[in-house]
Amino acid sequence: MMWNSTTLRKVEGMAAYRQSMRAAFLPGNDKVELRTLPVPRPGHGEVLLRVKASTICGSDMRCIYHQHLGRGPEGYQGVIAGHEPSGQIVEVGPGCRRFDVGHRVLVYHISGCGVCNDCRRGYMISCTSEKYRRAYGWQRDGGMADYMIAEEKDLIALPDELSYADGAQVACGFGTVYEAIEKIGVNGDHSVLITGLGPVGLAAAALCRKRGAQIIIGIEVVAERLRLAVSLNLCDFVLNADSDNVAQVRDLTRGFGVERAIDCSANAAARSTAIRATRKWGKIAFVGEGGTVEFNPSPDMIHDQKSIYGSWVTTTWLMEELVERLVRWNLHPAEIITHRFSLEDAAQAYALMASGRCGKVAICADEELTLK
Repeated sequence: MMWNSTTLRKVEGMAAYRQSMRAAFLPGNDKVELRTLPVPRPGHGEVLLRVKASTICGSDMRCIYHQHLGRGPEGYQGVIAGHEPSGQIVEVGPGCRRFDVGHRVLVYHISGCGVCNDCRRGYMISCTSEKYRRAYGWQRDGGMADYMIAEEKDLIALPDELSYADGAQVACGFGTVYEAIEKIGVNGDHSVLITGLGPVGLAAAALCRKRGAQIIIGIEVVAERLRLAVSLNLCDFVLNADSDNVAQVRDLTRGFGVERAIDCSANAAARSTAIRATRKWGKIAFVGEGGTVEFNPSPDMIHDQKSIYGSWVTTTWLMEELVERLVRWNLHPAEIITHRFSLEDAAQAYALMASGRCGKVAICADEELTLK
Protein backbone atom coordinates (compact mmCIF):
# COMPACT_ATOMS: atom_id res chain seq x y z
CA MET A 1 0.00 0.00 0.00
CA MET A 2 1.26 3.50 -0.85
CA TRP A 3 1.00 6.20 1.81
CA ASN A 4 1.00 9.94 1.23
CA SER A 5 0.40 13.12 3.21
CA THR A 6 -3.29 13.26 2.37
CA THR A 7 -4.04 9.80 3.80
CA LEU A 8 -1.67 9.62 6.72
CA ARG A 9 -0.99 12.22 9.40
CA LYS A 10 2.18 11.90 11.47
CA VAL A 11 4.01 13.51 14.38
CA GLU A 12 6.67 15.68 12.68
CA GLY A 13 7.24 12.98 10.09
CA MET A 14 8.50 9.44 10.52
CA ALA A 15 11.60 10.76 12.30
CA ALA A 16 9.43 11.40 15.36
CA TYR A 17 9.83 7.78 16.45
CA ARG A 18 12.06 4.81 15.81
CA GLN A 19 11.74 2.48 12.86
CA SER A 20 12.18 -0.58 15.07
CA MET A 21 10.70 -1.48 18.43
CA ARG A 22 10.99 -3.97 21.25
CA ALA A 23 8.09 -6.30 22.02
CA ALA A 24 7.40 -9.00 24.62
CA PHE A 25 6.00 -12.43 23.78
CA LEU A 26 4.84 -15.19 26.14
CA PRO A 27 5.94 -18.61 24.83
CA GLY A 28 4.73 -20.43 27.96
CA ASN A 29 6.68 -22.25 30.67
CA ASP A 30 7.02 -19.03 32.70
CA LYS A 31 9.11 -17.38 30.02
CA VAL A 32 9.14 -13.93 28.42
CA GLU A 33 10.81 -13.33 25.07
CA LEU A 34 11.87 -9.85 23.94
CA ARG A 35 12.10 -9.39 20.20
CA THR A 36 13.01 -6.49 17.92
CA LEU A 37 10.44 -5.79 15.22
CA PRO A 38 9.69 -3.07 12.67
CA VAL A 39 7.31 -0.39 13.92
CA PRO A 40 3.95 -1.22 12.30
CA ARG A 41 1.98 1.22 10.16
CA PRO A 42 -1.71 1.95 10.80
CA GLY A 43 -4.23 0.90 8.20
CA HIS A 44 -7.71 2.21 7.54
CA GLY A 45 -9.46 3.15 10.79
CA GLU A 46 -6.35 2.39 12.84
CA VAL A 47 -3.91 4.41 14.91
CA LEU A 48 -0.34 3.87 16.06
CA LEU A 49 0.20 4.39 19.79
CA ARG A 50 3.37 5.14 21.67
CA VAL A 51 2.65 2.81 24.59
CA LYS A 52 3.15 4.61 27.89
CA ALA A 53 1.83 2.01 30.34
CA SER A 54 0.71 -1.59 29.99
CA THR A 55 -0.35 -3.49 33.09
CA ILE A 56 -0.28 -7.26 33.63
CA CYS A 57 -3.57 -9.12 34.03
CA GLY A 58 -4.12 -12.27 36.03
CA SER A 59 -5.73 -13.91 33.01
CA ASP A 60 -2.45 -13.63 31.15
CA MET A 61 -0.73 -15.49 33.98
CA ARG A 62 -3.43 -18.15 34.15
CA CYS A 63 -3.76 -18.87 30.45
CA ILE A 64 -0.56 -17.74 28.73
CA TYR A 65 2.46 -17.17 30.97
CA HIS A 66 2.53 -20.56 32.68
CA GLN A 67 1.26 -22.59 29.76
CA HIS A 68 -1.08 -22.01 26.88
CA LEU A 69 -4.38 -23.20 28.32
CA GLY A 70 -6.84 -20.99 26.51
CA ARG A 71 -9.31 -22.04 23.89
CA GLY A 72 -11.74 -19.90 21.92
CA PRO A 73 -11.72 -16.33 23.29
CA GLU A 74 -8.74 -17.21 25.50
CA GLY A 75 -6.73 -18.92 22.80
CA TYR A 76 -3.30 -17.27 22.59
CA GLN A 77 -2.04 -16.97 19.02
CA GLY A 78 1.61 -16.15 19.67
CA VAL A 79 1.17 -12.39 19.32
CA ILE A 80 2.73 -9.51 21.28
CA ALA A 81 1.45 -9.79 24.85
CA GLY A 82 -0.53 -7.29 26.88
CA HIS A 83 -4.20 -6.34 26.83
CA GLU A 84 -4.21 -3.43 29.29
CA PRO A 85 -2.41 -0.62 27.42
CA SER A 86 -2.68 3.12 27.25
CA GLY A 87 -0.64 5.59 25.28
CA GLN A 88 -0.44 8.58 22.98
CA ILE A 89 -1.36 8.54 19.32
CA VAL A 90 1.66 9.25 17.10
CA GLU A 91 0.16 8.32 13.75
CA VAL A 92 -3.32 7.84 12.33
CA GLY A 93 -4.43 5.94 9.28
CA PRO A 94 -7.06 7.03 6.78
CA GLY A 95 -10.70 6.86 7.82
CA CYS A 96 -10.25 7.90 11.44
CA ARG A 97 -13.09 10.16 12.55
CA ARG A 98 -12.57 11.13 16.20
CA PHE A 99 -9.00 10.74 17.38
CA ASP A 100 -5.87 12.37 16.05
CA VAL A 101 -2.14 12.67 16.62
CA GLY A 102 -1.28 13.71 20.17
CA HIS A 103 -4.47 12.39 21.79
CA ARG A 104 -4.12 10.40 25.01
CA VAL A 105 -6.13 7.17 24.94
CA LEU A 106 -6.67 3.80 26.52
CA VAL A 107 -7.70 0.68 24.63
CA TYR A 108 -10.75 -1.50 25.10
CA HIS A 109 -8.98 -4.81 25.02
CA ILE A 110 -11.16 -6.76 22.62
CA SER A 111 -11.70 -5.67 19.06
CA GLY A 112 -15.05 -6.98 17.91
CA CYS A 113 -16.75 -7.10 14.53
CA GLY A 114 -18.79 -4.02 15.45
CA VAL A 115 -22.03 -5.24 13.86
CA CYS A 116 -23.24 -8.26 15.86
CA ASN A 117 -25.82 -7.75 18.61
CA ASP A 118 -23.25 -7.85 21.41
CA CYS A 119 -20.93 -5.38 19.72
CA ARG A 120 -23.83 -3.00 19.08
CA ARG A 121 -24.55 -3.12 22.83
CA GLY A 122 -20.90 -2.21 23.49
CA TYR A 123 -19.96 -5.70 24.71
CA MET A 124 -17.19 -6.46 22.25
CA ILE A 125 -15.93 -8.98 24.83
CA SER A 126 -18.91 -11.11 23.77
CA CYS A 127 -18.59 -10.55 20.01
CA THR A 128 -20.04 -13.58 18.23
CA SER A 129 -17.92 -13.33 15.08
CA GLU A 130 -15.33 -16.10 14.95
CA LYS A 131 -13.62 -14.30 12.09
CA TYR A 132 -13.40 -10.73 13.39
CA ARG A 133 -13.30 -10.98 17.20
CA ARG A 134 -9.65 -10.55 18.20
CA ALA A 135 -8.43 -9.62 21.66
CA TYR A 136 -5.31 -7.52 22.04
CA GLY A 137 -2.49 -9.61 23.45
CA TRP A 138 -4.34 -12.84 22.67
CA GLN A 139 -5.24 -12.99 18.97
CA ARG A 140 -3.77 -9.67 17.83
CA ASP A 141 -0.68 -7.75 18.91
CA GLY A 142 -1.03 -6.10 22.31
CA GLY A 143 0.61 -3.41 24.38
CA MET A 144 3.80 -4.99 25.74
CA ALA A 145 5.81 -3.10 23.15
CA ASP A 146 7.16 0.36 22.43
CA TYR A 147 4.36 0.90 19.89
CA MET A 148 1.10 -0.81 19.02
CA ILE A 149 -1.66 -0.66 16.45
CA ALA A 150 -5.22 -0.18 17.71
CA GLU A 151 -8.51 0.32 15.91
CA GLU A 152 -10.04 3.73 16.48
CA LYS A 153 -13.36 2.19 17.50
CA ASP A 154 -11.59 0.48 20.42
CA LEU A 155 -10.21 3.70 21.91
CA ILE A 156 -11.41 5.60 24.98
CA ALA A 157 -10.23 9.19 25.53
CA LEU A 158 -7.94 9.58 28.54
CA PRO A 159 -8.44 12.93 30.35
CA ASP A 160 -5.40 14.96 31.36
CA GLU A 161 -6.34 14.49 35.03
CA LEU A 162 -5.53 10.77 34.75
CA SER A 163 -2.08 9.32 34.14
CA TYR A 164 -1.38 6.70 31.50
CA ALA A 165 -0.95 4.17 34.31
CA ASP A 166 -4.43 5.11 35.54
CA GLY A 167 -5.78 4.56 32.05
CA ALA A 168 -4.10 1.21 31.54
CA GLN A 169 -6.14 -0.29 34.36
CA VAL A 170 -9.55 0.93 33.26
CA ALA A 171 -10.40 -1.71 30.66
CA CYS A 172 -9.79 -5.06 32.27
CA GLY A 173 -9.37 -4.17 35.94
CA PHE A 174 -11.44 -1.24 37.14
CA GLY A 175 -13.82 -1.51 34.19
CA THR A 176 -14.51 -5.16 34.91
CA VAL A 177 -15.53 -4.58 38.52
CA TYR A 178 -17.35 -1.36 37.66
CA GLU A 179 -19.61 -3.45 35.43
CA ALA A 180 -20.22 -5.92 38.28
CA ILE A 181 -20.89 -3.13 40.77
CA GLU A 182 -23.42 -1.61 38.38
CA LYS A 183 -25.17 -4.99 38.02
CA ILE A 184 -25.57 -5.58 41.74
CA GLY A 185 -26.12 -1.92 42.56
CA VAL A 186 -23.71 -1.10 45.38
CA ASN A 187 -24.66 2.07 47.28
CA GLY A 188 -24.47 3.76 50.67
CA ASP A 189 -26.97 1.38 52.26
CA HIS A 190 -24.74 -1.62 51.76
CA SER A 191 -22.02 -3.57 53.45
CA VAL A 192 -19.85 -5.28 50.84
CA LEU A 193 -17.69 -8.41 50.94
CA ILE A 194 -14.85 -8.79 48.44
CA THR A 195 -13.23 -12.21 48.23
CA GLY A 196 -9.78 -12.01 46.67
CA LEU A 197 -7.75 -8.81 47.04
CA GLY A 198 -5.59 -9.11 43.99
CA PRO A 199 -5.58 -6.13 41.62
CA VAL A 200 -9.21 -6.70 40.56
CA GLY A 201 -10.37 -7.10 44.16
CA LEU A 202 -8.49 -3.97 45.20
CA ALA A 203 -10.14 -2.13 42.31
CA ALA A 204 -13.54 -3.38 43.50
CA ALA A 205 -12.84 -2.06 46.99
CA ALA A 206 -11.73 1.33 45.67
CA LEU A 207 -14.88 1.70 43.57
CA CYS A 208 -17.19 0.50 46.35
CA ARG A 209 -15.60 3.11 48.61
CA LYS A 210 -16.45 5.84 46.11
CA ARG A 211 -19.98 4.46 45.73
CA GLY A 212 -20.46 5.04 49.46
CA ALA A 213 -20.54 1.47 50.79
CA GLN A 214 -20.95 1.57 54.58
CA ILE A 215 -18.62 -1.32 55.37
CA ILE A 216 -16.12 -3.01 53.06
CA ILE A 217 -14.75 -6.38 54.12
CA GLY A 218 -11.93 -8.04 52.22
CA ILE A 219 -10.72 -11.64 52.35
CA GLU A 220 -7.31 -12.66 51.00
CA VAL A 221 -4.63 -15.28 51.53
CA VAL A 222 -1.58 -13.17 50.55
CA ALA A 223 -0.33 -10.98 53.41
CA GLU A 224 1.09 -8.28 51.13
CA ARG A 225 -2.30 -7.72 49.54
CA LEU A 226 -4.05 -7.55 52.91
CA ARG A 227 -1.58 -4.89 54.02
CA LEU A 228 -2.06 -2.95 50.78
CA ALA A 229 -5.84 -2.92 51.21
CA VAL A 230 -5.41 -1.48 54.71
CA SER A 231 -2.68 1.04 53.82
CA LEU A 232 -4.77 2.47 50.96
CA ASN A 233 -7.90 2.57 53.16
CA LEU A 234 -9.76 0.39 50.68
CA CYS A 235 -11.25 -1.99 53.25
CA ASP A 236 -12.63 -1.40 56.73
CA PHE A 237 -11.83 -4.98 57.75
CA VAL A 238 -9.48 -7.52 56.19
CA LEU A 239 -9.62 -11.22 56.99
CA ASN A 240 -7.16 -13.99 56.34
CA ALA A 241 -8.85 -16.62 54.21
CA ASP A 242 -9.92 -19.60 56.34
CA SER A 243 -12.90 -21.77 57.23
CA ASP A 244 -14.24 -19.26 59.80
CA ASN A 245 -14.77 -16.43 57.31
CA VAL A 246 -18.56 -16.75 57.08
CA ALA A 247 -18.94 -16.47 60.84
CA GLN A 248 -16.45 -13.58 60.95
CA VAL A 249 -18.35 -11.64 58.28
CA ARG A 250 -21.64 -12.18 60.11
CA ASP A 251 -20.06 -10.98 63.36
CA LEU A 252 -18.99 -7.79 61.59
CA THR A 253 -22.52 -7.22 60.26
CA ARG A 254 -24.54 -7.80 63.47
CA GLY A 255 -25.31 -11.35 62.42
CA PHE A 256 -27.03 -10.49 59.15
CA GLY A 257 -24.30 -10.84 56.55
CA VAL A 258 -23.47 -8.39 53.77
CA GLU A 259 -25.94 -6.97 51.30
CA ARG A 260 -23.51 -7.34 48.40
CA ALA A 261 -20.57 -9.65 47.67
CA ILE A 262 -18.07 -9.68 44.83
CA ASP A 263 -15.83 -12.68 44.20
CA CYS A 264 -12.58 -11.77 42.48
CA SER A 265 -10.66 -14.86 43.54
CA ALA A 266 -11.98 -17.72 41.36
CA ASN A 267 -11.37 -19.88 44.44
CA ALA A 268 -14.05 -22.45 45.27
CA ALA A 269 -13.96 -21.87 49.03
CA ALA A 270 -13.98 -18.08 48.61
CA ARG A 271 -16.95 -18.25 46.26
CA SER A 272 -18.86 -20.38 48.76
CA THR A 273 -18.01 -17.85 51.46
CA ALA A 274 -19.30 -15.01 49.28
CA ILE A 275 -22.62 -16.81 48.86
CA ARG A 276 -23.07 -17.89 52.48
CA ALA A 277 -21.90 -14.60 54.01
CA THR A 278 -24.50 -12.67 52.01
CA ARG A 279 -27.74 -11.88 53.83
CA LYS A 280 -31.32 -12.54 52.68
CA TRP A 281 -32.26 -10.79 49.44
CA GLY A 282 -28.59 -10.06 48.83
CA LYS A 283 -26.74 -10.04 45.53
CA ILE A 284 -23.45 -11.70 44.61
CA ALA A 285 -21.28 -11.04 41.55
CA PHE A 286 -18.80 -13.58 40.22
CA VAL A 287 -15.92 -11.80 38.47
CA GLY A 288 -12.85 -14.03 38.96
CA GLU A 289 -12.17 -16.29 35.97
CA GLY A 290 -11.79 -20.07 36.13
CA GLY A 291 -12.24 -22.45 39.03
CA THR A 292 -15.40 -24.04 40.40
CA VAL A 293 -17.86 -23.61 43.26
CA GLU A 294 -20.14 -25.84 45.35
CA PHE A 295 -23.18 -24.68 47.30
CA ASN A 296 -26.54 -26.01 48.44
CA PRO A 297 -29.21 -24.29 46.33
CA SER A 298 -32.06 -24.37 48.82
CA PRO A 299 -30.43 -23.16 52.07
CA ASP A 300 -27.71 -21.09 50.41
CA MET A 301 -29.73 -19.37 47.67
CA ILE A 302 -33.40 -20.19 47.20
CA HIS A 303 -34.72 -19.87 50.75
CA ASP A 304 -32.86 -16.58 51.29
CA GLN A 305 -33.95 -15.17 47.92
CA LYS A 306 -30.38 -14.36 46.86
CA SER A 307 -29.15 -13.65 43.34
CA ILE A 308 -25.84 -14.50 41.64
CA TYR A 309 -24.66 -12.41 38.72
CA GLY A 310 -21.99 -13.45 36.27
CA SER A 311 -20.06 -10.44 34.99
CA TRP A 312 -17.51 -10.60 32.17
CA VAL A 313 -15.48 -7.43 31.57
CA THR A 314 -17.56 -4.36 30.59
CA THR A 315 -18.82 -2.24 27.70
CA THR A 316 -17.19 0.60 25.85
CA TRP A 317 -19.82 3.08 27.02
CA LEU A 318 -19.45 2.10 30.68
CA MET A 319 -15.69 2.49 30.29
CA GLU A 320 -16.24 6.04 29.09
CA GLU A 321 -18.58 6.66 32.02
CA LEU A 322 -16.04 5.20 34.45
CA VAL A 323 -13.25 7.44 33.13
CA GLU A 324 -15.48 10.47 33.69
CA ARG A 325 -16.29 9.35 37.23
CA LEU A 326 -12.66 8.62 38.08
CA VAL A 327 -11.95 12.28 37.43
CA ARG A 328 -15.01 13.40 39.43
CA TRP A 329 -14.10 11.14 42.34
CA ASN A 330 -10.40 12.00 42.18
CA LEU A 331 -9.76 8.25 42.11
CA HIS A 332 -6.49 7.11 40.57
CA PRO A 333 -6.25 3.40 39.68
CA ALA A 334 -2.46 3.73 39.59
CA GLU A 335 -2.47 3.83 43.39
CA ILE A 336 -2.75 0.04 43.46
CA ILE A 337 0.36 -0.34 41.27
CA THR A 338 3.12 -1.52 43.58
CA HIS A 339 5.84 -2.13 40.98
CA ARG A 340 6.80 -0.49 37.67
CA PHE A 341 9.26 -2.01 35.22
CA SER A 342 10.76 -1.02 31.90
CA LEU A 343 10.03 -3.22 28.90
CA GLU A 344 13.58 -4.59 29.09
CA ASP A 345 12.72 -5.98 32.54
CA ALA A 346 9.43 -7.58 31.47
CA ALA A 347 10.60 -11.04 32.59
CA GLN A 348 11.04 -9.75 36.15
CA ALA A 349 7.63 -8.07 36.00
CA TYR A 350 5.81 -11.25 34.98
CA ALA A 351 7.70 -13.34 37.53
CA LEU A 352 6.68 -10.94 40.31
CA MET A 353 3.05 -10.98 39.18
CA ALA A 354 3.14 -14.78 39.15
CA SER A 355 4.31 -14.79 42.78
CA GLY A 356 1.21 -12.88 43.90
CA ARG A 357 3.31 -10.91 46.38
CA CYS A 358 2.36 -7.55 44.93
CA GLY A 359 -0.49 -5.31 43.88
CA LYS A 360 -0.70 -4.37 40.23
CA VAL A 361 2.45 -4.64 38.12
CA ALA A 362 3.02 -2.29 35.19
CA ILE A 363 5.39 -2.08 32.23
CA CYS A 364 5.98 1.63 31.69
CA ALA A 365 7.83 4.00 29.37
CA ASP A 366 8.89 7.62 29.35
CA GLU A 367 7.31 9.77 32.08
CA GLU A 368 5.35 6.84 33.52
CA LEU A 369 8.48 4.88 34.33
CA THR A 370 9.91 7.69 36.45
CA LEU A 371 6.84 7.71 38.75
CA LYS A 372 8.07 4.87 40.93
